[in-house]
Amino acid sequence: MPDQVAAWPTQARQAGTASYNTPVVDINQEGPMGYYSHHVFFCVNQRDDGRQCCSQCGAQQARDYVKKRCKELGVHGPGQIRINNAGCLDRCEEGPVCVIYPEGTWYTYIDEEDVDEIIESHLVEGKEVERLKI
Repeated sequence: MPDQVAAWPTQARQAGTASYNTPVVDINQEGPMGYYSHHVFFCVNQRDDGRQCCSQCGAQQARDYVKKRCKELGVHGPGQIRINNAGCLDRCEEGPVCVIYPEGTWYTYIDEEDVDEIIESHLVEGKEVERLKI
């Protein structure tokens, strides 16, 4: 039996290296997340019922700004940082919110100064921003 598990469940099962109870991993994975060092999800959910939501607080603009800024800094892409939209992360009353993996650190933010601090401190320097954590 091979030492590595195939990247896709069907390939692993066909190769006889996995069952439905066997976790399937990417054979190219390095570090705790593999393809990216950090994965950032910005809640950009829009509620139709008028309740507070991250979209009302400029979440899409913040996400777009962070993605652009990470590209400018040269830290966006494979092996580095990925910035994504997310649907409702169910923390609307604390919003707008984003969460950074692999740490699972949740942040709220108000303006570009806040997200710049998240980029510089957490994503570039590896230091969580305590004042923005939720």
